[in-house]
Amino acid sequence: MLLFVGLGNPGAQYAYHRHNVGFMALDDIVERHSFSPWKLKFQGRLAEGRLGPERVLALEPMTYMNESGRSVGEAMRFYKLTPADVVVFHDELDLAPGKLRVKKGGGTAGHNGLRSLDAHIGPDFWRVRIGIGHPGHKDRVHGWVLSNFAKSDEPWLDPLVDAIAEAAPLLAERAAEKFMTKVAQTTQSA
Repeated sequence: MLLFVGLGNPGAQYAYHRHNVGFMALDDIVERHSFSPWKLKFQGRLAEGRLGPERVLALEPMTYMNESGRSVGEAMRFYKLTPADVVVFHDELDLAPGKLRVKKGGGTAGHNGLRSLDAHIGPDFWRVRIGIGHPGHKDRVHGWVLSNFAKSDEPWLDPLVDAIAEAAPLLAERAAEKFMTKVAQTTQSA
């Protein structure tokens, strides 16, 4: 069993924020792969489904970004999962818009959601880093991540989120390299 976690902030006013791209990706996975309807559990929204033979739980913490680790830790303890069973989808300032990387473990790079996860479950979870680009100066980061994607982002954002959902079964197989390749190939042809 795997736990897929989307990072974001709950509420309609945040739905299209750059910080919520993790929620966007997870929503697409749940919809495309016909997971169960969302239910409230573990201080978040939880859906269940299968990606290939693997049972996957999808969790969107409703604790706000800064406290995401509480929700994820609760779910992990309940299902007796390890950090290696957790795949977190999140925005990444240090990647160009539309780029994606997957890695296991690492630092938080100032990301409050990752910092909370690190504090509650340790650093050894999988990270699907979804590039949103950097605003150019560190003083503008807060406003950047908490602002909506621009209309000009749609040509790369929609195909990327769609490609993540399409390739998600490869993540369930723990084939990170194949997942990244498939997403790259799909978005290049879009």
